[in-house]
Amino acid sequence: MVSAAAVAMAPGTAPSAVPPILATEGLGKRFGHLKTFSALGVYGASVITALTAQNTTGVQGIHDVPADFVARQIDSVFSDLAVKAVKIGMLSQTAVIAAVAEGLERHAGSIPVVLDPVMVATSGDRLITDAAVATLRERLLPRADLITPNLPEAAVLLGEAVAADAAAIVAQARRLVALGARAVLIKGGHGAGRESIDHLVMADGTLRTLSAPRIATRNTHGTGCTLSAAVAAGLAQGLALPEAVAEAKAYLTAALVAADSLAVGSGHGPVHHFHAVWS
Repeated sequence: MVSAAAVAMAPGTAPSAVPPILATEGLGKRFGHLKTFSALGVYGASVITALTAQNTTGVQGIHDVPADFVARQIDSVFSDLAVKAVKIGMLSQTAVIAAVAEGLERHAGSIPVVLDPVMVATSGDRLITDAAVATLRERLLPRADLITPNLPEAAVLLGEAVAADAAAIVAQARRLVALGARAVLIKGGHGAGRESIDHLVMADGTLRTLSAPRIATRNTHGTGCTLSAAVAAGLAQGLALPEAVAEAKAYLTAALVAADSLAVGSGHGPVHHFHAVWS
């Protein structure tokens, strides 16, 4: 994945410029958030925080964008576009995390922020330094309207073992809320069983569970990015958070069901973002 701090705009706005992005990507492999935004009817613009050399079999290299240039991209987007939501993904360095946090302080105001704390790629490759985890926890969790860790990421954020049952998952979600996040969605994709169960804990303590059949496919690249981007798209279109999460879960499930029809690469291929569009 190559991105972070993607922004979504509801239909009806008229952007006059788009920040330049790397467009020579393999089908469905990168910019999963932009594919999701397009599929769901919102306009996306990226702030690039890292470049990756990767394919469906793994990540071969990461090149970090200097923090001052990340800040310039943020200022460029917010100075021109009527941003309706912010989705934050891959942030691998402490200085870049600080630049994003400061950019939100300058521009975001009450705009909803969805933070996907990307730490490990689908292939198992580590994407964030240990030092950056603490900075992300301290600087960005309190700014997020929703964070969307999977089971291993929730454990890393808390410095705990991976939760082994539903009670432990909910307890970890509540501890993440206590760290400042306004809501926490711990995803169940890394769990076991016939159902993939996500747990959403709101700041007021309300718990919602969202379940869907676990899809038997190896083509799971971009699931976390897709889900968080879909939530941001829903928020940009005015949905309340629980409804945005439910619709995002349904969209991702359908993208997983259709994933095998793409046949991209020899490893973990992408989900099918345009399953409802392409014949």
